[in-house]
Amino acid sequence: MEHQRIDVPQSAASIADACEERSAPRFTLLIRSAKLVAPTGEFICVIRDVSESGVSLRGFHALPVGEPLFLELQTGERHEIAAIWGRGYEAGFRFVNSVDVARLVAEVGCFPKRQLRLGMAFPIELMFLGRRIAAEILNVSQQGARIACAEILAIDQPVRMASANFPEVRARVRWRRNGECGVVFDDTFTLAQLAIFAAQLQQPDLLTDPECASAARR
Repeated sequence: MEHQRIDVPQSAASIADACEERSAPRFTLLIRSAKLVAPTGEFICVIRDVSESGVSLRGFHALPVGEPLFLELQTGERHEIAAIWGRGYEAGFRFVNSVDVARLVAEVGCFPKRQLRLGMAFPIELMFLGRRIAAEILNVSQQGARIACAEILAIDQPVRMASANFPEVRARVRWRRNGECGVVFDDTFTLAQLAIFAAQLQQPDLLTDPECASAARR
């Protein structure tokens, strides 16, 4: 069934007014990135549209299935969802619990909006000053990563990072605390690159499309 589309209001108040005027209105959201948390891991998706009853998502590969599933926004808010339909890289879901659509569209949350971080733990090798040391990535975003490392690294220390599961990147240490440190990549990932890398590491069978498989090898 074709949904009625309306322009996204500019404020939470105007969104609330629109909700009162229509029954479960559908707001079109263009390229609103989010995170789909599945039993097999965390995956990047894009919210296409949303209403009080549900949401449609598009992935950079086939979307994971299973229960439970959660949609996590860039503000840190998380909503449990259940799959209704799927078609290619797109899928529709219903909200398991009631959702404040005005709050969701206005991106109001417990935390300030920030880049998506994927919680993926895997071993990594750090290379600097002619040395190679073992470390572990704890989470990764387009711009950087949080790593666990027994070595005390200097702030602004340049390093190279690589492993069998991770392309070699150059980065700099930005903070350190309790055996962990944060690094910022010199060359950032595109959203699509990070999405495909995450799928390759956590659930490779999602990359069944030849275009995805080609991108994963680059």
